[in-house]
Amino acid sequence: MSLNSVITNVGAMIALESLNKTNQAMSVVQKQVSTGYRVADSTDDGAAFAIAQTVRSTVGALTSANQQLGNVQGLLSTSQSGLTNISNTMASMRNVLVKLSDGNVQGNDRTNYESQYNSMLANVKTFVQDASYNGKTLIGDLTGSTGTFARVAVARNESGSSYGIATFSGSAIYGSIAFTSTQMGASATIAALITASGTFISKMNAIGQELNTIGSATNYVTNQISYNHDKIDSLNTGLGALVDADLAKESAQLQALQIRQQLGTQALSLANQAPQSLLSLFK
Repeated sequence: MSLNSVITNVGAMIALESLNKTNQAMSVVQKQVSTGYRVADSTDDGAAFAIAQTVRSTVGALTSANQQLGNVQGLLSTSQSGLTNISNTMASMRNVLVKLSDGNVQGNDRTNYESQYNSMLANVKTFVQDASYNGKTLIGDLTGSTGTFARVAVARNESGSSYGIATFSGSAIYGSIAFTSTQMGASATIAALITASGTFISKMNAIGQELNTIGSATNYVTNQISYNHDKIDSLNTGLGALVDADLAKESAQLQALQIRQQLGTQALSLANQAPQSLLSLFK
């Protein structure tokens, strides 16, 4: 091929090819700088992008699980508060029952103590009825209670595995300590209720056991939320290593490509001027 040709300009072809490669490389670097991602979509790296999408989905699912667990924390906290108040009130009620178990307490004194007991019993009923959170309750199964009384199964991880929290019958507790006037009036009957094996003491123990159960459930949910947070952080770290761009490196690369682009443009301009020299032969 003749180097002195106005039909085929080899120098211009080489310069144009080099400039095109520079422009393509610049387009890739500019995309990384503008998006912050080395792999912004499947055209950059299909396999890496597919993995990244899976990881992002897992992170989203774990975030949703933590939101649900956080909601259950509110329910557990409300239940714990209700049970704690019931336990404290029953401790005060026991003090009154001890006085009523004394056969020497008669007349107005006995009537006043019975009134105190029934007033605290009304408090217990209120604590049971009002122990609801976001339309749900774990202990409020008395007539007039707010919220749906039912076992709760909450999603705890990205796979939708559930953690179950059982109910506790506040109605049964209330019914067992709502003594009749006949029971309240008999000192021997009251004494039997507050012995180690008596009904009242057994119900106080049941409240204590349920407080332990609720406390364990609260700790489980708190620990699961913390674990999910740690897992999300780990997944995001791995995701960043997979798809994030090294902006310092790409910035330096962009400046180098801009210089190459300028030089390529100048080289192409010079190559396009070469055939002009042939005109001098015809003068």
